[in-house]
Amino acid sequence: MQNIIDYIVEELGDHYSPGEVKTYVSLILGKVCGISSLEILTRKINKLSNTQHLVVDDIVGRLKNDEPIQYILGTTEFYGLPFLVTPAVLIPRPETEELVEWIITDKQKPNPSILDVGTGSGCIAVTLAKKIAGARVSAWDISSRALDVAEENAANNKVFVRFSEHDLFSSFVEKEQFDVIVSNPPYVLESEKREMEPNVLCYEPARALFVPDSRPLLFYERLADIALALLFPQGGIYMEINRMKGSDVMALFSEKGFIDVCLRKDLSGNDRMVFARKEG
Repeated sequence: MQNIIDYIVEELGDHYSPGEVKTYVSLILGKVCGISSLEILTRKINKLSNTQHLVVDDIVGRLKNDEPIQYILGTTEFYGLPFLVTPAVLIPRPETEELVEWIITDKQKPNPSILDVGTGSGCIAVTLAKKIAGARVSAWDISSRALDVAEENAANNKVFVRFSEHDLFSSFVEKEQFDVIVSNPPYVLESEKREMEPNVLCYEPARALFVPDSRPLLFYERLADIALALLFPQGGIYMEINRMKGSDVMALFSEKGFIDVCLRKDLSGNDRMVFARKEG
């Protein structure tokens, strides 16, 4: 029987780069067979059962149809923590890890209260609850299916986050105020769809990705209002942004009266994050 590694490499070689195929080999065999990276490297692999072969075949076929490996396996890693992911939520990105890192490394007041707007998988909220001592974290999302995933992720990572189903364009349900607001809102323009890979365009939730070209700052306009209403004086809002809209987002928050507005690049050198502070 054909070696399972050779089989995966042969089947995926025309669809993905050698580096991606190597990663998929490790992920697939780790998931299906519990095989370590060292065993894969040395090819010390016992014969797979018929059931295991069928599972590998299914995963390979789905990858050839551009389905993201994270959805196929149902899991991913974010900031060193395990997260469940389903097609109801966006797959967490490294750029969002950088946003979380910014918040964690900024000097926060003791036991900060934090609101994550548009939490999706809960990766931001759960990570902040895990990594900032004494943090009291709340999170909103419009999708009940996304909140089911987020709640499970909080439980699996042994943290408490107060999740609420909430449309950020509706009236505020929160009565408390927050030291920190964070959001990774939809910011991809509809016109940018043509540049996107099929594994994103065909599988990830469009509602969490796209904004109309006519109103590219739609969510940031609303986030500014939310921050003005719900942040304590001197509280701050951290946002992930479209790399082409950094100066526009900064101008919007400055015009709204925020101070200390600043832009930060991601590790790829793209404008990716904006911070603004409420006066007080």
